[in-house]
Amino acid sequence: MSDAIAAGLLDIGAVGFTPHKPITFKSGIVSPVYVDNRRLPYHPQVWQLVIEGFKALIQAENIAYDVIAGVAVGGVPHSSALGYAMQMPSVFVRKEAKEHGKGQRVEGGDIQDKRVLLVEDLVTTGGSSLSGIEALRSEGAIVNDMMAIVSYGFEEAKTAFSQATVGLHTLTNFHVIMNVAQERNIFDVDTAAVIADWFSEPHGWAKRHNKV
Repeated sequence: MSDAIAAGLLDIGAVGFTPHKPITFKSGIVSPVYVDNRRLPYHPQVWQLVIEGFKALIQAENIAYDVIAGVAVGGVPHSSALGYAMQMPSVFVRKEAKEHGKGQRVEGGDIQDKRVLLVEDLVTTGGSSLSGIEALRSEGAIVNDMMAIVSYGFEEAKTAFSQATVGLHTLTNFHVIMNVAQERNIFDVDTAAVIADWFSEPHGWAKRHNKV
């Protein structure tokens, strides 16, 4: 499943390798690679593979939940589609509380004392996801598990989720995507070396390669 989803993301152009034109993540990390899972709804066959993967992951990991949640905006299409496929309630979490109305971050229904399974499209450092978890817990939800399509596999994210006592379950990760890309000869040896160096220490990569 991990290889198949990685291949699907590459097929639809959701993964890019741009060492000569790096992007900057919300966390401030400058990166020679990117994942754009917002492309998935435009490619329903690959998107269906992702949703079926989530269903299989829930079963394989024996994840118990009452409600599915997604963080706006990236996680919401996938959490909503999964909720529909599983015939389970779903809610979404705003990045910030509304400035009007009830001023709440969680929309869609009551989550008090309910086990909420958070669904994300991508995990980098984990900051956005953990903010969503905090919002859910502040409204009385029990959040023990989170699923994501892709994780970069950063140690700081693993530590953050461990400290928050949340199990992180992913369909694939960037190391798998890299392996599939290399098998397809998507990039040359020099590009592979640059990306491997980024993975070894992403925070200092931009300075090491004069990309600041």
